[in-house]
Amino acid sequence: MSTIAARGLDPMKLVMHVLPGSLLAGVVAMAATLVSTLHGGPQLLYALFFGVAFHYLSSDPKAKPGIEFCSRHVLRLGVGLLGARITASQIAGLGWSTAAIVVVAVISTLLVGYFLGKRLGLERAQSVLSGGSVAICGASAALAISSVLPRTKESERFTLMVVVTVTVLSTVAMVVYPLIARAFGLPPDLAGLFLGGTIHDVAQVVGAGYMIDHPTGDYATIVKLFRVSMLAVVVVVVSAMFKTEREQAERDIASSGGQAITTKQPLVPWFLWVFVILVAVNSLGFVPAEVGKGLSDFSRLCLVVAIAALGIKTSFQQLAKAGWRPFTLLLVETVWMAAFVLIAIFARQQGHF
Repeated sequence: MSTIAARGLDPMKLVMHVLPGSLLAGVVAMAATLVSTLHGGPQLLYALFFGVAFHYLSSDPKAKPGIEFCSRHVLRLGVGLLGARITASQIAGLGWSTAAIVVVAVISTLLVGYFLGKRLGLERAQSVLSGGSVAICGASAALAISSVLPRTKESERFTLMVVVTVTVLSTVAMVVYPLIARAFGLPPDLAGLFLGGTIHDVAQVVGAGYMIDHPTGDYATIVKLFRVSMLAVVVVVVSAMFKTEREQAERDIASSGGQAITTKQPLVPWFLWVFVILVAVNSLGFVPAEVGKGLSDFSRLCLVVAIAALGIKTSFQQLAKAGWRPFTLLLVETVWMAAFVLIAIFARQQGHF
């Protein structure tokens, strides 16, 4: 149970309770969207940086409840609505070899993140968060995975550092990876596999794919959405791994700050049920194209508002405390995933599978 729910407010008072902070996060999100639309660049990164500028309001009694609401509940709604972009036919159309390459790339990147993070002295939760953000869908995956990890001030700071770094790496990949695909003379399907199977964020995959040509862009997008569909499985596994630690962290927060919570939490969070149901309904053709696009756009809006709220909750000083180890881990994971997929593509061209 959240802090807000614990107060036992009626619906109207609840809305008024979270409204000031939610409006603040919404205005920051609108500013980020405007700048991204007019001048290009990563919308989520703009939202984060603009939010950081308003960090001084993070402790304001009127703004804090809404900021907390957006950084947790709006975030989860946005992740759940990602399912409106995916259908089973899209995944089936990839073929077994493409799907196998993507699945092994995701799993191996998660393992690289877990074990290398341990060697670098990072916490287990930090290693999992880092690997998941690179392996699946960048900032969106980082936000989704962090929502089922033990919640502390340190974890929020680390999540923001991952979001910043993985977005920057994804933007660099959007520029560099198409050049690599052209240099190796990859046909549209293999170029799409490389781009969709390695670049972190969906927007950058789309940009990189259509930078080459339309068929490459289409194929890269489908491959990327297949990676996004794996988010539900990864979050369930992570939720199970950290269930006890997460409940203990919530008890610690309750004892130190007086926040009432439930000690028992579901293994599968509600937003993942939303994700799975939307994939199933969309696969059956019950979601019109206009509705699907609307849900996808609303999902993106929720994620932008959530990351704006997360930005308000932190500061550059806090980000700097993360040190060089997390950046090194994210960079190695990124290089590993790109190298693995390229090697698999070359093996496929040679007829090894």
